[in-house]
Amino acid sequence: LLAAATAVYKQWIPNTNFETASNWDKGRVPCASDVVHFEKDKVVSVFVRSPHMLTDMYLPLNGELVLAAGAGFTAFDGSWDPGCDSGGTVRFTDAEHHAWFDPTLWQDVLPSGEPRPSGPIFSVDEERVPCRYDDVVFQPETSFRVNIDSSQPVIHLRSISVMGQELNTPASWAGYLGGPSAPLQFHGNGTLQVTGTGCPDKSGCACGNDLDGPRICAALLRASGRQCPEPACQSPLQPLGHCCGVCGATINLDFTPDFDLQKYQDRLVQDLLSQPKYAGVQMAISKVHKAQTFLGILSRNSTPLIQIVLIDDRAGVQAGTAAEQLAADIMENVAQHGEALGISSGKMEVATGSTASGQVGSHPVSRITAGTVMGLLFSLLLLGGIIFLYRKGKLRLPALRLPRPWDRLEDPVSPAPASDKGFDNPVFNVEAPGADLGEETPKDLQVFYLNPLYDASETET
Repeated sequence: LLAAATAVYKQWIPNTNFETASNWDKGRVPCASDVVHFEKDKVVSVFVRSPHMLTDMYLPLNGELVLAAGAGFTAFDGSWDPGCDSGGTVRFTDAEHHAWFDPTLWQDVLPSGEPRPSGPIFSVDEERVPCRYDDVVFQPETSFRVNIDSSQPVIHLRSISVMGQELNTPASWAGYLGGPSAPLQFHGNGTLQVTGTGCPDKSGCACGNDLDGPRICAALLRASGRQCPEPACQSPLQPLGHCCGVCGATINLDFTPDFDLQKYQDRLVQDLLSQPKYAGVQMAISKVHKAQTFLGILSRNSTPLIQIVLIDDRAGVQAGTAAEQLAADIMENVAQHGEALGISSGKMEVATGSTASGQVGSHPVSRITAGTVMGLLFSLLLLGGIIFLYRKGKLRLPALRLPRPWDRLEDPVSPAPASDKGFDNPVFNVEAPGADLGEETPKDLQVFYLNPLYDASETET
């Protein structure tokens, strides 16, 4: 199968080049009267692009200097060097802290290596780090050292380019790992694996960095002051794969096998995001896996869905309002054309500067019709089963008699109950026999009464 979407190239930003001023503690490249000092116990690979004259240089016990054509070192002969009047010790800075899962150390580039122009598309934080089907680029004629500590058993990648050479097969990558430079460039407990294959699903593929999400967020927060920026909305949204809450809107789409992620993204950009009223709105769209819950208990299973995150550049009470309007237009488009696009349902949540977050829309497309039909069929089947059991005599139904107005008119007035006592006697509690006083009381009729002066046994004669 062909790759579902255009290949994504992510380029590593830091380097350990000799000519990079930020790699030295003095903030400048060493000059002729300086003494260069590499820590003896620090492993490093350093690319040298041009010739240099130095007073002295201390090398590490384990490292390499990669010399470009014409590059090299010569001893300072004491002659005058412009800009280098006072010499001193210049130390190479520690490169051990550059981590693979730091989103600030990667940038999206074109296949040519040039930075990708900024536009309306952005990535959630976990996808700013190379995903399992991305191409990783280390700039040509640069050296580097990267910590690949990971919570994943293996970090899968489509390809890795080093020193201008693209390694896109497992065999070529294994050969590079066996060379002298790889141990100096990559360190940590992680394992990089080149597959040479892109995403095989046209509906997109999940990034695969969820296990290292805590590492990504820790690195991101460390770079931004160890806390998320204060959002303008009261209850910000928390998209999957993103470290901090956002104001705007999120849409979760359930899809069918006919859904094409790249085509749908292009459709949204051309038909909606390009409109002038949505200038300043950015969108992130990708496949994610949402964990399932049952009765509040997190399940091991997860559901794939298409997540759309919309943010805008508005502030104050207007923050997120343009993103909210775009989300409403997307949901309306889903309701009208979702079935043709391979979208079975959509759910939207918004959070703006004037409202709290909440679910504000849900379009199940074809599910309403299907649910209604299934409900009617189930009701008819249940009713038919009840009638069948009743006719077979295996089910008895209570007889219901509804009172009618004319029946009430024909009913005579009910007489007083025969047991009416008339009045209560405080001395005797005798039940009247119901006969005239002159009549003789039947012998078998027993009259019981309570006498406060005698015990019940004394009434016997």
